[in-house]
Amino acid sequence: MAVLTPKQIKASFNTATNWSQRTTTIGRTYHFDGFMSSIAFVNHVADDAQKINHHPEINIKFNQVTLTLTTQGEGGITEKDFALARQCDEVFLRYFAS
Repeated sequence: MAVLTPKQIKASFNTATNWSQRTTTIGRTYHFDGFMSSIAFVNHVADDAQKINHHPEINIKFNQVTLTLTTQGEGGITEKDFALARQCDEVFLRYFAS
């Protein structure tokens, strides 16, 4: 899978609006009611990530979960990263958004 061009990355943010670029990664922080909700979200994300063999960097801070995505084998951001970002957003909206 090819690394996306800056123009393609910008266009991909149309469907992953709460994500931001950090050099060769994209990231987002989600906020929850408490620690157990954060862990439940991470478990959902882990299941989805495992299914597509694409594993995010996950940072948990009590009621916040920060995900960082990049395609290591390609050395940058690919469509695979945005696909997982959209899946994570769907999980959040389905189970955790108020």
